[in-house]
Amino acid sequence: MGVNIPFLRRGGRGVPARPAPGAAFAEAAGLRVLLGGREVLAGIDLTARAGEVLALVGPNGAGKSTLLAALSADLPAAGGLVRIDGRPAGDWAAPDLALRRSVLPQSAEMSFPFPVGDVVRMGRAPWAGTGCADADEEAVAAAMAATEVAGFAARPFSALSGGERARVALARVLAQQAPLMLLDEPTAALDLRHQELVLRICRERAAAGDAVVVVLHDLGLAAAYADRAAVLHGGRIAAEGPPAEVFGGELLSRVYRQPVEVLPHPRTGIPLVVPVRDAERAAPPEEGRSALRNGHAGLTSA
Repeated sequence: MGVNIPFLRRGGRGVPARPAPGAAFAEAAGLRVLLGGREVLAGIDLTARAGEVLALVGPNGAGKSTLLAALSADLPAAGGLVRIDGRPAGDWAAPDLALRRSVLPQSAEMSFPFPVGDVVRMGRAPWAGTGCADADEEAVAAAMAATEVAGFAARPFSALSGGERARVALARVLAQQAPLMLLDEPTAALDLRHQELVLRICRERAAAGDAVVVVLHDLGLAAAYADRAAVLHGGRIAAEGPPAEVFGGELLSRVYRQPVEVLPHPRTGIPLVVPVRDAERAAPPEEGRSALRNGHAGLTSA
């Protein structure tokens, strides 16, 4: 889906080399962020590595989107440091930063009725004037095919459904071909098929060597597709590591303030996070387990 991006210099601009597998491409060290005078992130240490999908999970207000914005250098740090490609994020000029990281915000809105194809092509703007600009059309076509939006390339963006807009916005990010992808709730507006499609794309980009950071509310998707997960709680990281290790019932129940059980998928072993509902808490233990086996406990996707 991607195009190899060699290190070139055109007009004084350095096109980044592809990071080595496992290399730290984005790092937060002691990161603090204030919004409206309130500390939203308090001493975050986190690394996004090339070749991995890192999921940021946690309840509303935990700081996930704020952390993503800080990692993208869109929010200033009140303390600590964010590095991108080995340098403090603030040291990069905007054009050079755009070659290194792409960002998908929670919502995609545009004031003008640009055709879908033009919206996706906007992702190639950072490559203008470099030796990779001749790959624009190939990159745009590949991104639209991957996100299944090529069929409405001529339609105005403003005429699309919410889910279609989300996929077009993701196609723009893919067309940018930055080695760091930062995605904020990319599955929120999508149906089941396209939720799975987006996470498969994340895995494919990681397999191609990108560092992918994705904010997710669906813990089942995070468990199934992420190499690592960071569980945020009150502006701090409550746990970080492979989902099978950090998605424990006690931790998630405390963080989300909702009793849950974590069960292995019967075929894959991937953790399934199951909310414990009032009727189940009142049921005898054996009856509750039977309800789970019979699919009445609202299993998240695996």
